Order: sequence, then structure tokens, then C-alpha cells
Amino acid sequence: MSDVLLIPFSLFWGGFAVFWEYHVVESGAPPMFRLFGIPFILAGLLIIAGRFLFDAWVRASVAYALTNQRILIVRGRPTKSVTALRLDRLPETTLSEFRDGRGTIRFGPAAVIFGRKAGWAPWSPSMDSRPQFVGIENARAVFDRIQGLGRSPG
Repeated sequence: MSDVLLIPFSLFWGGFAVFWEYHVVESGAPPMFRLFGIPFILAGLLIIAGRFLFDAWVRASVAYALTNQRILIVRGRPTKSVTALRLDRLPETTLSEFRDGRGTIRFGPAAVIFGRKAGWAPWSPSMDSRPQFVGIENARAVFDRIQGLGRSPG
């Protein structure tokens, strides 16, 4: 949902930064003015495409596992970590599913500050602070399996 706002904003930002830099260079402005626009162009490139590349880079190092007692999430980048959740003590669990069957299962509520998602989640879904299975195949079947295992006795 955040992409509905971030994509138009990023295109506006990047377009304006390029427009600014082009006109500064064409006007023969001093070098300091020419250099001033470069960080804005780089920031535009980051929010237009870089955030998607970063998210893909992070997701390439993540592995998920579901046992009869735990959910395991192993992350290799940007920092190595292992998250283990006991099925009998799962927090609120939500499923976001696409038509092709892929989806994301999140464990726990979103961190919210001033009515907005906190942290890097809006910029890079794989960096959400909640434990989650991001973009997995057959998400509904995995979600149903988790729900079934969580209800079954030890």
C-alpha cells in the first residue's frame, strides 16, 4: 500500500532533481550550484529503483522454516540473525495474498508511530521489524498450516 504514495513521490522527486540540475548546468551557474543538485539526483535514484534492488538483495539471503513447534526465519543480510517463534505462543498473525498465490505472513502487529508504519518497512518490506515470511509461494496453505499447528496440542 505504501507504494501507492512512494512511487509517484519518487518519480516527482527524481524528475524535479534532474530538471533542476539540467537548468543549472545549462545556465552556466557556478560549480557549487552544479554540485548542489547531485545529492538530490542520487536520492531520487535511490527511492525510484534502489529500494527495490535493496529489498531483493535482502530477500535473497532469507530462509524460512516451519516445524511442528516453531517458525524459523534465518536472515543473512544486512545483518545475520535467526528468529524463532513458538507456535503455541504466536502473536497476531496476518496474511496478505496476491492472486497468483504468493503472499506475506506477518507475525505480530505493525510498529506504528504517529499513525504510520515505523522503521524501514514502507521503503523495504523485507526490513519490517516484525517477523514475517515475505513473498512466499502458496501463502494461504502455509498460513493455514501455521494456524492448524498453533491450535494442536504439544
